[in-house]
Amino acid sequence: MADQTRRTILRGISALGVGSLGLRNGAKAELPGVFPNSSGIDRPSLIAPALACDSHIHIYSRRFPILNEEASLPLNATVDDYRRMQQRLGTTRTVVVQPANYKTDNRVTLDAIAQLGVENARGIAVVTPEVTDRELQRMHDGGIRGIRFSLFQPKHALARVDMIAPLAQRVHALGWHIQLQMRADLIVENASLLQSLPCPVVFDHMARLPHPVLGSAARQVILKLLDSGKAWVKVSAAYLNTAEPAKNYQDTIPIATSLIEAAPERMVWGSDWPHPTESKHKPDDATLFDLLSQWAPDEMIRHRILVENPARLYGFSTSR
Repeated sequence: MADQTRRTILRGISALGVGSLGLRNGAKAELPGVFPNSSGIDRPSLIAPALACDSHIHIYSRRFPILNEEASLPLNATVDDYRRMQQRLGTTRTVVVQPANYKTDNRVTLDAIAQLGVENARGIAVVTPEVTDRELQRMHDGGIRGIRFSLFQPKHALARVDMIAPLAQRVHALGWHIQLQMRADLIVENASLLQSLPCPVVFDHMARLPHPVLGSAARQVILKLLDSGKAWVKVSAAYLNTAEPAKNYQDTIPIATSLIEAAPERMVWGSDWPHPTESKHKPDDATLFDLLSQWAPDEMIRHRILVENPARLYGFSTSR
């Protein structure tokens, strides 16, 4: 009974934003039922602060036509399903990233933002140069704040490298940024291009840096961009950056730590729910969230990553 009372008190403190980045002692608090696209049923040990943002999720809805049948299509990945994950993690703000299945039909993402509420949700769209200025403005009004280039497999990419510069010029006028999931050799090859862009560049999933990371040429490019103030990084999707998944992603600690230490003011965290790359075994989202306490042991830095930085990058209000 004492443990239950203590957990209740801690959740109340978290809701008030007081002592909100502490760690629970002892066992994780269980929640009833199961959670779509996630292993485990426990809450994280790390307590999310008020206004904490999950800066990378995807929403899938049968109400919108699938335009790319080859892309993975997680089931039970609607806004209502994600709200259960929010309850589990304790986050309140969200950034919805356009899934590959819908190509440049960004209605699924705009609809998700509307359901979550534009005061607490933003979106990242996928577009090509054919997009009209009127459509860009309509997406801005609906909460879109960036465009994504998924170039880890560039042969199958809808938005190509040669589209980055012209689109960056157009979205810069709206205050948006470019978001990249780019293979390491392309990061090195396009270092000058990325540095020359007028808008910020946000790298997905710790920039997908290859092992061994710390001596890689791509990491040096990322660090230079961070040092210049040009780049942001999402410390997310540990399962995409590990060579040892069975060891709870411990080999991601040096990767994430080195990035956070380089620019703690330009790091954000994301779950990557519903983990579309993981079709056979979904990760435990509580474990993924708890990694942040190892990546950023300092409480104030974790608060920046979860609250202050996403508010600045995505334009959330700084007050409740």
